[in-house]
Amino acid sequence: MGIRPVDDMIAEARKSIDNLSPEEARRRVDEEGALLVDVRDVRELQRDGVVPGAMHAERGMLEFWIDPASPYFKPVFGEDREFVLY
Repeated sequence: MGIRPVDDMIAEARKSIDNLSPEEARRRVDEEGALLVDVRDVRELQRDGVVPGAMHAERGMLEFWIDPASPYFKPVFGEDREFVLY
């Protein structure tokens, strides 16, 4: 079995996610209680800054923090709310 091209994986993933404008993301945070989750590397945060009120969950740890069975689970991810990842 060959390696799937990255473009194919991206196209498939885009079918199951919503892409939001910054304005729509802000509206969901302000009006619906969504949580912004910054998945960038810590070096990117230091270089580019952060969005006030966003939670940092580095991409490499995201699945561990979201999974309730993981010893690294973060309770915030068990809350009944929308998470807007960027």
